[in-house]
Amino acid sequence: MNKKQGLPWDNPRFHNWIAVARACQVMGLSLARALQPLDIKPPHLDILLNLFRTPGISQQDLADKLLVGRSNLSMLLPQLEKRGLLIRNSDPLDRRVLRLELTPEGTKLTQEAIVIQTAMIDRALKAASTEECNLVGEVMTRIIGELTTTDVAGTQDSDTAVSRKA
Repeated sequence: MNKKQGLPWDNPRFHNWIAVARACQVMGLSLARALQPLDIKPPHLDILLNLFRTPGISQQDLADKLLVGRSNLSMLLPQLEKRGLLIRNSDPLDRRVLRLELTPEGTKLTQEAIVIQTAMIDRALKAASTEECNLVGEVMTRIIGELTTTDVAGTQDSDTAVSRKA
């Protein structure tokens, strides 16, 4: 850092970014507590929600959507499979590809978790008007776009691991 550059906490954008990060962290902790009766954690919920929305998604496409490596999924999927919440099937056209689907029990649990998550989102965002919520969403979408198309130095990042599939 050079002498002309101010400290990050002197920048209003820094304060706003910290507020966004803290809200995200608090929401994650609150969601983890709320999901305890269902015996699932937020990473499990991310998987279940994506399988609910996209039955038959490949393991690789799911990893891309969740912005994680396949190895991370390889640790979580067996846990959900062992509980009877999902099944993995070989793709009939390419045996190397695994397709994921919820079981009826997985669908039921996911629907229960959706109720919990939706209630938390409604509670968290009741402090903001619909217009403010929409503005936050639009700004976060632009930030995601910026971060997925440029690296830290501001140059085009052609090898980004982050996709816009979310």
